[in-house]
Amino acid sequence: NQAMSFGRSRARLLTGDTPTVTFGDVAGVEEAKQELSEVVEFLKEPEKFIALGARIPKGVLMVGPPGCGKTLMARAVAGEAGVPFFSISGSEFVEMFVGVGASRVRDLFEQAKKHSPCIIFVDEIDAVGRQRGAGLGGSHDEREQTLNQILVEMDGFDTDTNVIVVAATNRPDILDPALLRPGRFDRRVVIDRPDMNGRRAILDTHTRGKPIAADVDLDLLAKQTPGFSGADLENLVNEGAILAARRNGRTITGADLDEATDKVRYGPERRSRVIGAKELEITAYHEAGHALVVYLLPDCDPVHKITIIPRGLSGGMTSFLPDEDRYLQSRSRFKASLAAALGGRLAEDLVFGDISTGASSDLEFVTRTAREMVTRYGMSERLGPITFGQKNELVFLGRELSEQRNYSEAVARQIDQEVRRIVGDAYERARETLAQNMDKLHAIARALMEVETLDRSAFEALMEATPTAA
Repeated sequence: NQAMSFGRSRARLLTGDTPTVTFGDVAGVEEAKQELSEVVEFLKEPEKFIALGARIPKGVLMVGPPGCGKTLMARAVAGEAGVPFFSISGSEFVEMFVGVGASRVRDLFEQAKKHSPCIIFVDEIDAVGRQRGAGLGGSHDEREQTLNQILVEMDGFDTDTNVIVVAATNRPDILDPALLRPGRFDRRVVIDRPDMNGRRAILDTHTRGKPIAADVDLDLLAKQTPGFSGADLENLVNEGAILAARRNGRTITGADLDEATDKVRYGPERRSRVIGAKELEITAYHEAGHALVVYLLPDCDPVHKITIIPRGLSGGMTSFLPDEDRYLQSRSRFKASLAAALGGRLAEDLVFGDISTGASSDLEFVTRTAREMVTRYGMSERLGPITFGQKNELVFLGRELSEQRNYSEAVARQIDQEVRRIVGDAYERARETLAQNMDKLHAIARALMEVETLDRSAFEALMEATPTAA
């Protein structure tokens, strides 16, 4: 009966007989792997835990940014345990008819109990697991009763089934507290962006079986890609392979992977864009200004690459990369990054006596960073270690709509003055740095107009060859 089939679960069942993914295919998240290997043990040898009076966890919630391997990890758990694996997305529960969501949840758990021991994997659980009764337009009854049914199934009267629910989300902050309590999702496994060693392991996994040239240094590539997720790295290797195929190469070279890194991070090159000689010169001096301030200030990361080839939405770019992964940012680094961001606009002003719209994104970065230094990080000498403003986040929309002001007009004026002072100090620091090193600035700009792109070694050689002003 077609009408009745609406209430049936849409979950896809993968039997555990022929595992497609195992922990060997997952790299860069060793702690998460360790946590989830216990889940595999629960499914393989439940008696060991029951004999000691341990309660087998009902659910595991995997939390982390998009593209870090949450879904892959769930498939690996099923592959390792060799048990049936029901896979469904949170959005597949709610349908156009009332009551279908709850009916599908009941049907899913009934099927799971028949195949016990097994795993139910709910991807993007925030689609049905959002906090109840929250939102601008009142509550959402259909989604709420679907969530209520999940809560009952996970921790109702019937507790002796060997079914483990694994769920994934990148918005744990908007989930209902009843869903997160022990007895439902007992474990929260964080699958974050990989560190340098993790990126190296992921690159190993994705380059396995591909013809990689001898000049490719995967350690260096892992170092050059801070902040990349597993999906970004997979995309990077794939783009490198596509570039190699496009030039009819037999192997993927270091140049292919370098180009692929820039493509993933900044967008494709736009060489066909016709730029006038004057604009090209302005862009060259703008990028030279950034690079020179970064090179000369002690708290900046090393310059990685400078180019005046338009890429993505920008006319040119200067990228600088840290020598190691960094998780904290100091006040001196913030101040140096503000001066570096203002270097481009200042170079235009010093050389041409005029400024262009090319610095708009730099100014946005400077304004936002200076304000955060004062209001979020308590880095203002005048206002002290206090945070200002409270973010209002509507759970239903999942976005910050406004900021509640918990300070007076007088303090608001002081905040504005502090932001202006911090930006002003950075501006003067950058101006002084550039004014004392105009020879170096002209040398970088000339080199960029000649060759369009300078990498770190070429840039540093140029700096050492150009005398520093006294």
